Amino acid sequence: MRYSNKLSVCSRTSSLARAQVQEILVELQNYHPSIQFDIHYLSSTGDLDLLTSLRDLGRTDFFTKELDELVLRGACRIAIHSAKDLPHPLPEGLSVICLTKGLDPADSLVLQPGIGIDELPAGALIATSSARREEAVLQMRADCTFCDLRGTIEQRLTKLTRGEVEGVVIAEAALIRLGLTHLNRVRLPLPTTEGQGKLAIVARTEDQEMSRLFTCLHFQTCSKS
Repeated sequence: MRYSNKLSVCSRTSSLARAQVQEILVELQNYHPSIQFDIHYLSSTGDLDLLTSLRDLGRTDFFTKELDELVLRGACRIAIHSAKDLPHPLPEGLSVICLTKGLDPADSLVLQPGIGIDELPAGALIATSSARREEAVLQMRADCTFCDLRGTIEQRLTKLTRGEVEGVVIAEAALIRLGLTHLNRVRLPLPTTEGQGKLAIVARTEDQEMSRLFTCLHFQTCSKS
C-alpha cells in the first residue's frame, strides 16, 4: 500500500524529543522510503511548568496534552511521545497505534568525571524527581540526600557540571539518543517505570491509514514498499 509522502507530526521542542522524532522517521523509512515528516514542535504544559514536582503526578497528560489536542483537531496526523509520559486513560478519540521496541530501559546515576559512587562525599546531593529512583540510589549509598529535578536533559546535566549537585539520575535511553554515553555513570539496580526507553505513536482512533502505516514499527511485520 502507498501512503501520503508527507505526514504532519507533532513533538515537544527539546533536543531529546527531536531525536525521538528522527529515530521514528529513520526506522519508518526502512519500510517506506518515500515518507517524510512535516514536524510541528511545541511546548507542553510540563515543559513550561518547571515548578510542579513530578513525584505525585501519576499518569496524567502533563507532557502530552497540547500535542494530543493537535491530533484530535486534525492539525497533525500523529504525535510522538515517550511511552512513559502517556496519560491513563488516553483522551477519548485517540489510540496508541505503535509502541516501539525501545532502547535500554535502565536508569543511570550520572556523576562527575572520574568519580565512583563510593567516592561521593557523605550526604551527597542527588537530583531526581522520582521516589523510585531515590530508592534505587539509596540501595547503593544509603547516606545520599535528594533534590527535585526538572527541565531538559541539558539543563539537568548543567546542575552537575556547575557543582550544584553530586549526581543526576537520567534514563539511559535519553543518554543514548543524545549521544551522551561517554558520561561517567552508574546503572541503578531497581526496575524502571513502565514504558521507559520506548516511544509511542498516538493517532486518532479512526485513522486506520496511520494504524496500518506504523504496524511495521510495532510488530515488525510489514513488508517494505
